[in-house]
Amino acid sequence: MAHKTLHSNQKLFTLSLILLSLSLLIFFIFFGSKYNVVNRFKVETDQPNQFFTNPRWFDLIQEESNGDKKIKVGLVNFNDEEVSQYEVHGHGSLVDTVRVHFDRVSKKREWKDFFPVWINEDSNLHPSTCPEIPMPRLEEYLDLDVVVAKVPCDGWTSKAGMRDVFRLQVNLVVANLLVSSGWPDVKQEVYAVFIGHCGPMPEIFRCDDLLRKEGDHWVYKPELKRLKQKVLMPPGTCQIAYPFGKTDNARQNKLKNRQFNHREAYVTVLHSSDAYVCGAIALAQSIIRTNSTKDLLLLHDEHVSPRSLTGLRTAGWKTRQIERIRSPFAKKGSYNEWNYSKLRIWLLTWYHKVVFIDSDLLVFKDMDWVFHYPQISAAGNDRTLFNSGIMVIEPSLCTFEDLMLKSFKVGSYNGGDQGFLNEVFTWWHRLPNEVNFLKYFDGNHSLDREKIPDDLSAIHYLGLKPWMCYRDYDCNWDIKERQVFASDKAHEKWWQVYDEMPERLKQYCGLSPHMNWRIKKWRRIAKKLSLPDEHWKIGVTDPRQYNLVQ
Repeated sequence: MAHKTLHSNQKLFTLSLILLSLSLLIFFIFFGSKYNVVNRFKVETDQPNQFFTNPRWFDLIQEESNGDKKIKVGLVNFNDEEVSQYEVHGHGSLVDTVRVHFDRVSKKREWKDFFPVWINEDSNLHPSTCPEIPMPRLEEYLDLDVVVAKVPCDGWTSKAGMRDVFRLQVNLVVANLLVSSGWPDVKQEVYAVFIGHCGPMPEIFRCDDLLRKEGDHWVYKPELKRLKQKVLMPPGTCQIAYPFGKTDNARQNKLKNRQFNHREAYVTVLHSSDAYVCGAIALAQSIIRTNSTKDLLLLHDEHVSPRSLTGLRTAGWKTRQIERIRSPFAKKGSYNEWNYSKLRIWLLTWYHKVVFIDSDLLVFKDMDWVFHYPQISAAGNDRTLFNSGIMVIEPSLCTFEDLMLKSFKVGSYNGGDQGFLNEVFTWWHRLPNEVNFLKYFDGNHSLDREKIPDDLSAIHYLGLKPWMCYRDYDCNWDIKERQVFASDKAHEKWWQVYDEMPERLKQYCGLSPHMNWRIKKWRRIAKKLSLPDEHWKIGVTDPRQYNLVQ
């Protein structure tokens, strides 16, 4: 009996569904046009036309701008047909649209044209120049409330950085239009809307300014002071970034007069061992010698010993413990396995700006002026890449979160942080080489190793570190493959800073039995190979060899 009742109920349910479907079909056929049901359905589901018929960003901006005032919209990178569609389907009297005209950058231009390996930094010679990236006639678009841009995303993937000159141009056009419309009245609210799955360039439009992201629509309300600083930068590293370079003085003065008054700090990171403690102590002492007014903050993990932390604090560092971050693409046990720990510097949000500086550098001149530059400003490394040993960073929680998400997708040419950051921040600003002088001398520059200028701001001690050698000479000479890093002149300059350190700090730069054994092994091998530089013949007088530390 129960089985028959169940079967009867199922038949009744099926019949009800059929009748409901027929009723809906009749309604659509006879009344759909009257109530515009079909058209409404199309508007809500037809993604490509939604920009024109029902722009998702419009209501948000209207709410933000408080009221029913007419909104003037500039359209960037839209063709004539798309602009006409928008004018037909727009919000009538609430929106006034204008197409922004500009000449497209030459298709012959490549990224390397704007990010050359080397530029002339000698102010006495003809200054370097950049190829042109055409901008609109900004005086014709001074009162825009919103700039809407279609972002070119051809070739974009989530696994690598995008180095596309036209994409850069579109982002710079939007930035310049916003600054021209909102400056100098920085209280005026201006907005940017980007349409495209790749979104805008994060180097120009910060995630902190993102109001909403829906699908491929990105709505930003940029902080104009920061954006103004960005548009004053050269279009690439083809010139030294302002205000340092010998460029337009008027632009320099504008930038200098609009600096931010916020907390700033030099930051370094130690992790995994005490191997770089001596270097960090010497670094702190070198910065203090320049009468810097900035904080000194050292981030460390649990593997830095309590004894070492005492020495680091005595040297001048404020310390803060962190959890280290493994580099996803580094080999287990490699030197850069935990180098992604450096990403923690973006969490220092109580600072407006920080200058990250590796603990194998020494500072010889005041470098506080570097804080005037925006993120990311750094010295060149090779190709179109920057060296991450010194970087200007603007801490941001959402940037840190974005970096962590990308860390498992975006590759790194060297398995470490430098390769990764160069894929995330493809548009960066060149600091002069004297800010981060790389102790590296290949065949073309081998004669320069003992002609290191005395007016350098900082030296980056690549290769074996001075405190890992005897003070008598640079032990990179004892290993043929590492001789590109060898310079007795640079080695001597490091030990001059050591000599000025208080005695209570020098104990942290002692040699362990293993370090001493390793140096002697290298000397024996160099002698056996009869390396032509003959540094292995130098008699060692370093007293640390007799006072080894455990």
